[in-house]
Amino acid sequence: MAYLFATDQQRRQMLDEIGVPSLQTLLDQVPTELQLDRPLDLPPAQSELELEQHLRKLAARNASSRTCFLGGGAYDHFIPAVVDEITGRGEFYTAYTPYQPEASQGTLQAFFEFQSLICQLTGMDVSNASLYEGGTAVSEAVFMAMRVNGRHGKVVLCGSVHPEYRLVVETYLDALHCEVVTVPCPAGTVDIDALKTAVDDKTACVVFQSPNFFGCLEDVAELTRIAQSNGALAVMSFDPVSLGILKRPGDYGVDIAVAEGQSLGTPLQYGGPYLGLLTCRQDYVRKMPGRLIAKTVDRDGKDCYVLGLQTREQHIRRDKATSNICTNQGLLALRATMYLSSLGPHGLKEAAELACRNAHYAAEQLCTVPGLSLMYSAPFFKEFVLKVEGSVSDVVARAQQAGFDLGPDLQIFSGLSSEHAQGLLVAVTESRTKAEIDGLVAALK
Repeated sequence: MAYLFATDQQRRQMLDEIGVPSLQTLLDQVPTELQLDRPLDLPPAQSELELEQHLRKLAARNASSRTCFLGGGAYDHFIPAVVDEITGRGEFYTAYTPYQPEASQGTLQAFFEFQSLICQLTGMDVSNASLYEGGTAVSEAVFMAMRVNGRHGKVVLCGSVHPEYRLVVETYLDALHCEVVTVPCPAGTVDIDALKTAVDDKTACVVFQSPNFFGCLEDVAELTRIAQSNGALAVMSFDPVSLGILKRPGDYGVDIAVAEGQSLGTPLQYGGPYLGLLTCRQDYVRKMPGRLIAKTVDRDGKDCYVLGLQTREQHIRRDKATSNICTNQGLLALRATMYLSSLGPHGLKEAAELACRNAHYAAEQLCTVPGLSLMYSAPFFKEFVLKVEGSVSDVVARAQQAGFDLGPDLQIFSGLSSEHAQGLLVAVTESRTKAEIDGLVAALK
């Protein structure tokens, strides 16, 4: 939000208009107990030059040569320089929601290309023009499933889905009095027998994640079969980069596939903003949340782009809206478009293969450190859980002292069973080198 100053004359005009003698008269209406009865302890005023110099000194303290092995939903992936170059252009960097399609052809085309790339990436029929981030994408998929099959009484979540995603779903559904059943995952993947028991003819959908929160690969085909055999929709949360080497959600026949799109060209940037991906089968397109950009021709036969579906409450009658999702993450969707376009299928495959090799090398080497072992034996992609004998926080502190960031410590997440108390999540992307991995192992030894 911009700061707009007012001159003394303008202030006087505004006060005269509302019939108040001074600004203090307005402030005096604030209850005494809410007023600050002392001056603020602020430093002396500075000129613009002095302020800039001061901020540069503060910013210099952020310079770091630390190495990131952090996971848990946001990752330090390589971003080609072209992504920053293109998305930093004024016409893209300042673009907002295309309320007037006829005047927003460039923005609409970019979103159309984004949808096309995401469909190619996932093997799904339709993609919307993005959502907020991974957690709300899962929740929107749950609501969408309810609209598709008309079941509103029960949702089944696999316990290996990111705990924060599950909390978001539970928060949304609490007011709807919908039963949320969480199926345990004792060996790092969902208990198939327990899932079969949990799913019935009242279940709207089954939500699972692969690679899951612990980095393990789930039996997606079986999870999809269990859901659909009971009339429920199969909702899959996936890792976009993993699709460079793993089977796509559409190839498994899942109904709705969602993801956190941060790994597609968006830096970590202190937790956000990020990018929610949502795709589905063609049959369910009219139940999708958000926006769908379509391509057509104008009266002269030239290509043009339109808002094909606008199912938010600001565009149509509230009772017809599929969601109250508002601000589309357009800039982050554009970054994903640039990232996928610059890498292409072969580049994405190379990035995924390198991340997978790095992760398995790191897991093998870290298990040579006394007191560390793999918590689960299930196959994994780029992320895994270390079982720590002793204090997890001590291992994290030792790594940090040597310039390596590990984690998160699974103890910080609610909704996980006690068996995870000694768990430490480690993520290794294509950005990590053998020397960095060996340095981490040496520091912990």
